[in-house]
Amino acid sequence: MNYDTLPVNKNASARAKKLLEYLVSVAGNAILTGQHTQTIPMEEYQLIHELTGKYPKVVGFEMLSYSPNINYEDADEECLTEVYENRNTLEKALELSQNTDSILTFCFHWFSPIGGRDKAFYTKNTEFDASKVLVEGSPEREAFYSDMKHIADQLEIFKEKDIPILWRPFHEVEGTWFWWGAKGGEVAKELYHLMFNYFVKERQLNNLLWVWSAPTKESYPGDDYVDVIGWDIYLPEKEYTDYKDRYEELIKNTTSRKVPAITEVGYIPDMNKLAESHIPWAYYMTWSKEFCLEEKFNTYEDVRNAYKHEYSISL
Repeated sequence: MNYDTLPVNKNASARAKKLLEYLVSVAGNAILTGQHTQTIPMEEYQLIHELTGKYPKVVGFEMLSYSPNINYEDADEECLTEVYENRNTLEKALELSQNTDSILTFCFHWFSPIGGRDKAFYTKNTEFDASKVLVEGSPEREAFYSDMKHIADQLEIFKEKDIPILWRPFHEVEGTWFWWGAKGGEVAKELYHLMFNYFVKERQLNNLLWVWSAPTKESYPGDDYVDVIGWDIYLPEKEYTDYKDRYEELIKNTTSRKVPAITEVGYIPDMNKLAESHIPWAYYMTWSKEFCLEEKFNTYEDVRNAYKHEYSISL
């Protein structure tokens, strides 16, 4: 595969460059195991080790509790539990990166910068209009940049420690369920551009690799802004698959120049089929909680089979 091996940030750190080169070298030859976790105990991470004797190579962390505008007064118990469980997970990510050879990926279920109630990253829970962020001088734009500064401050320690991060903002804009996708793909793309320019040019977060998780043409930010393309794939019913059809749709609607990944997944991809087809997913990341801890989606035997297979790479 002829994927770009140089990060889109021309000043990317040596370790960020090395990570992208590694992902490209893996794609089509193997797949990196991955698991999202959003609590300090990292129950999913520990269970995988109990089941397989191994740990996932790619570990996902969530930044939702770092949102500056959480409305604690108008949040139900489920929302508050999720926020409290997620607190200080970046400290855990830092610890993991310093003690293991893990690859870190961060996503951000961003509580809307203005207004909102309960889980205000959902469109249904906020009146925040993402299109107004694009208007110079608007309150929405000022709040958007204020929140971005706060998040960049949190990421600064990883820059200082020279730890590369697969940074995955504004995911799933093929739908309207999150406020950043509620006004359509074109608006979401511009939000991504604003963040890229601020994080790269102003804050010089040169340890980040930029991951885009959406399969739609109108939203794709462009090859000058993306290092890894991905899709968050949740099938309506269980299927043992290499996700070939999703791969083909993804590259058709985005680009064939960037290394692809299954950036979230409900059902773990089938290693036997991948070993035959060599669909070039660099990594997959199973979602947290019931997608790993229970057997509703992936049985424990599914997990064992994935981690013991010669096509997969774990820690």
